[in-house]
Amino acid sequence: MERINRTSSVSEFILLGLSSRPEDQKPLFVLFLTVYLITITGNVLIILAIRTNPPLQTPMYFFLSFLSFTDICFTTAVVPKMLENFLSEKKIISYAGCLMQMYFLYALGNSDSCLLAVMAFDRYVAICDPFHYVTTMSHRRCVLLVAFSCSFPHLHSLLHILLLNSLIFCNSNVIHHFLCDLAPLMKLSCSSTFINEIVLMIEGSIVLVTPFLCIAFSYIQILITVLKIPSASGKRKAFSTCGSHLTVVTLFYGSIFYVYLQPLSTYSIKDHMATIVYTVLSSMLNPFIYSLRNKDLKQGLKKLMRRRS
Repeated sequence: MERINRTSSVSEFILLGLSSRPEDQKPLFVLFLTVYLITITGNVLIILAIRTNPPLQTPMYFFLSFLSFTDICFTTAVVPKMLENFLSEKKIISYAGCLMQMYFLYALGNSDSCLLAVMAFDRYVAICDPFHYVTTMSHRRCVLLVAFSCSFPHLHSLLHILLLNSLIFCNSNVIHHFLCDLAPLMKLSCSSTFINEIVLMIEGSIVLVTPFLCIAFSYIQILITVLKIPSASGKRKAFSTCGSHLTVVTLFYGSIFYVYLQPLSTYSIKDHMATIVYTVLSSMLNPFIYSLRNKDLKQGLKKLMRRRS
């Protein structure tokens, strides 16, 4: 009974956000509202362009449409609460709301990670084994890859939420962050976080690093294959299909590794900018990166806009 009382003594948390100065709140609200609207619009246009254009009905764009959908959900798990807190004096999030936000943060973030790995595998098959591409990347296999990418991360997220829910929070409820994340929350706990840290370090690292290693392996094989192509135009064409994906991977994993592959004790306010990159900016920039460097997608977007107008 004592444990229950101590655990329930914290029923809500205070998110300090990006700035404590009152004069910064409205400009930050306008900035992140603009970013959020651009993110939603850009990713919805990518999905519609892919779904309504027969030339884009290929595995690569099939995976991209799901990446855009996941990006919409991922950003929505973070930004609306940020916007609410910018205009609120108390900046409160309930205990249940905090756990829910963290659940979707990890589930959708890792879904993004898995989908990027699947897209790298698709490019690997297309360039390194083009004669078997149609059979290897069959519609059934593509659906299974997307289903795995969107379901497995939920188990990973649920594990960490259950472990976090077993911790005891006694007095402090102030989170030095703009969202609920494991590191700042474990710092607030007055019970031992040893198991949480071990699981985060071992299981979390495996879940995070494995897709990245798959991407790295795919692109090493792609590079070896492309270098064997005799014509310069053939090399340019092969690299052009991978350039957008590599840019997205660098932006996404660079910021995530900076935040999560470090000891819990070193986690500080410096990591806020890196967190913004992978939770907000990456989802906003993805549609631009893919559409600006992809002729087929640009054509699809133009057709979509002509239809709408």
